[in-house]
Amino acid sequence: MKTRPGIMSAAAVMLGVGLVFSGVGVTGCAKQGKHTTKHVSAAKEKMASMKAATEFQMASQAFYAGDLEKARRHADFSVSLNDKVAKTHVLRGRIFLEMNDLDKATGCFEDALTRDPSNAEAEYFQGVLAERVARHERALNHYLKAAVNDQTNPQYCIAAAEVMVDLGRLDEAKRYLSGFEERFINNAGIRQVLGHIALLERDLPAAELFFGEARLLAPDDDSIAESLARVQMDLGKFAEAERTFARLLAVSENAGRRDLMHVRAHCLVHLQRYVEAREIYVRLTRDQAGSADADAWRGLGQVAYVLRDNMRLKTAATRLTAIQPRSADGHVLRGLLARRMGEQQEALVAFQIAVGLDQSSESLVLLGMTQQDLRMIEQARQSYRAALQRNPNDAAAAQLLAAIGE
Repeated sequence: MKTRPGIMSAAAVMLGVGLVFSGVGVTGCAKQGKHTTKHVSAAKEKMASMKAATEFQMASQAFYAGDLEKARRHADFSVSLNDKVAKTHVLRGRIFLEMNDLDKATGCFEDALTRDPSNAEAEYFQGVLAERVARHERALNHYLKAAVNDQTNPQYCIAAAEVMVDLGRLDEAKRYLSGFEERFINNAGIRQVLGHIALLERDLPAAELFFGEARLLAPDDDSIAESLARVQMDLGKFAEAERTFARLLAVSENAGRRDLMHVRAHCLVHLQRYVEAREIYVRLTRDQAGSADADAWRGLGQVAYVLRDNMRLKTAATRLTAIQPRSADGHVLRGLLARRMGEQQEALVAFQIAVGLDQSSESLVLLGMTQQDLRMIEQARQSYRAALQRNPNDAAAAQLLAAIGE
């Protein structure tokens, strides 16, 4: 049977349609497969980045909590998920730096700079690492680069200036910091470093000015307050200094700090608040560390003499002589006690020993006074003359010598 021309059988039509749809389907699936693969790949990469960021946060939290091993594990996992993030390599470097694994720390910081050559943190911690191994010039170069890479963080220029100070380049440090004073006008750290430079140059008024400005900018920074108080003490401003030392000792973190107790007692002596000073020196000499603290026993002996506390004066003289047998101070205290008790011969021996150890004008004057009490006038005259040779400005020696005649 013939078919009519131009008319296809139903089977042929259906077959043709099937082939067309089949061809379209194959082509469509092929194109969609490529698109889907790219989409899935991008999604996986995005997911990995998100997980890497989460691991970075966990590593940071563990690091600041002091759990270095946990921090390392999270940082390593973060890098394994996404090794393109410079800050993660910096964190790993800091972790290894705290673990004292300097080689791995160096590698991490270098990896960070490879991914971000302008990363200021990586440069900064390279400087910290270099300082740890006493490579100061290298540390300085890293700090200078960090300050250039991030001009908003004063920590970097401060670190560079501190290294210049360590290298003895004080003028360079001052010039360098002067370029940042306007930019970081409200930063206490820059003025604190300038204060330390002034101290090294023995410019106490300038040091007081810088530390005072720093304290105004950072009133809760105890290190600045302490530096200011020590300068004020050196300037003879004992009342201001004593108030600061008293406040610092009231802070729980500073409770029992022997150095602060010493300087406060020193201020109290100059303020003639001897009873309060004695209380501090008694505390300083009472514990195990105090048994060998010569300065504490010396201070206790001096205030005990003023307060006529003969028992503590005797104890201080004995203890100081035992701790520092080659020092004149213990013998001076013993001589003062003997002289007060009317034991002039014993005082004479004590002062003679003191002068033999250290011919200070003070010891020579005390020896001369004791000799004068014992009517050894010529010997007293010689002692006063020797005191004036040691210190021509010793008013007591001059007056005593004039009283008995040249």
